[in-house]
Amino acid sequence: MTGLFDRFKSKPKAEVAAERRRVVEVGWLLQTQKAGFIWDAPRQFQRNDPPAQHAKSVQMCPAVIDFEARTYEVPCPLDVHLRFKYDEQGAPQLVNAAGQQSAIRNRHLREMTAIVARAEWRHPDRPVIQIITPYTFLADEPVWMNQLPPYLAYRDPPLPGVLIGGRLPIHIWPRQMMWAFEWHDTSKDLILRRGEPWFYCRFELEDPTRQIRMVEAEVTDELREYFEGMAAVTNYVKRTFSLFDVAQERRPAKLLVKKER
Repeated sequence: MTGLFDRFKSKPKAEVAAERRRVVEVGWLLQTQKAGFIWDAPRQFQRNDPPAQHAKSVQMCPAVIDFEARTYEVPCPLDVHLRFKYDEQGAPQLVNAAGQQSAIRNRHLREMTAIVARAEWRHPDRPVIQIITPYTFLADEPVWMNQLPPYLAYRDPPLPGVLIGGRLPIHIWPRQMMWAFEWHDTSKDLILRRGEPWFYCRFELEDPTRQIRMVEAEVTDELREYFEGMAAVTNYVKRTFSLFDVAQERRPAKLLVKKER
């Protein structure tokens, strides 16, 4: 893949060195036209531990500090209590187990959640559900983003399954994110709590010594047109990664424009 990776080759060495010393900006934005206030900004992971009592404590380890400083978390937007069952015809269903005490109305819950077609599950007894999110991440330098489970957060009780992670190049494929969950123990309910860590983001750079700065991005006309090129492509092709070269060719010179507030 060429293009953005080749930009450094045509620049003077001093300019390249200066660019590699500074941080890499990663933009985030929300693609939604309603209830935008329920979706919090991604935040850099931070602990709330008591002060270190020893010079060799975990809090003082530079490897731990650097690892955690490069982790960003997206908080859960909803209080949700879901139950899985099969109906009389054997079709999988999601039930709002909170009933009349649910913080979200059933109609809106159905709009946000979906059970993946059974033929597409990884295991015949482990349903896969998705929650649509409006989060999109993008960059103007080569950056690969990993969506990961919140493994630094202790949760009691644990979720009855696992988050399905993913990795994508957000400098050419800044698609809207999904929260995908593989339900291993369907005898247990799935309970999500607003404000808890929902998933993590970690970013891979050409130079791993550089740091990330997260900024809110503006949805420009060029970016909106670029989004339209990626929209719903999974309905037409088997492997969306095969479209990366096309996306690279049609990419505008600049995707990330910081939002002014």
